[in-house]
Amino acid sequence: MRIKYNLPCNIAQTLNIIGDRWTLLIIHEILTGNTTFNEMKKSLDGISANLLSERLKYLEKEGLVQSTLYSDHPPRYKYTLTESGEDLEHVFHSLILWGSQHLEKCYKRLVHAPTGDEVGITYYSKKTGEIVYDLDTISIEEGQDN
Repeated sequence: MRIKYNLPCNIAQTLNIIGDRWTLLIIHEILTGNTTFNEMKKSLDGISANLLSERLKYLEKEGLVQSTLYSDHPPRYKYTLTESGEDLEHVFHSLILWGSQHLEKCYKRLVHAPTGDEVGITYYSKKTGEIVYDLDTISIEEGQDN
């Protein structure tokens, strides 16, 4: 994959890794339990085998996916998400919430498992643990610790 965005921006740099067609859907398949090539190929109607293979190799190189050989002849792999890949679950939740509010035809809702109540996103201070409402995005100076 080639770098598309050469901008000092978290969104642009993240899209360089996960912004290609099918990439987020592949990660989502693994997250939901389709962990073999054939399971993903069957579930992602329209993706070619070559493209799926290419994306899986790229995601492995980028550290979001890891593969484990489970059959020698022919070689077959099971794919799992790394911690970095699993952290994208929040992105999927945000997309589901956005879709439930803005899509004409909605396919999923995000709910609290025990009650079935729909949920929303809340931000909190990592320092105090308190819920915060006034958010701001700030630039991080080069060389400054995060």
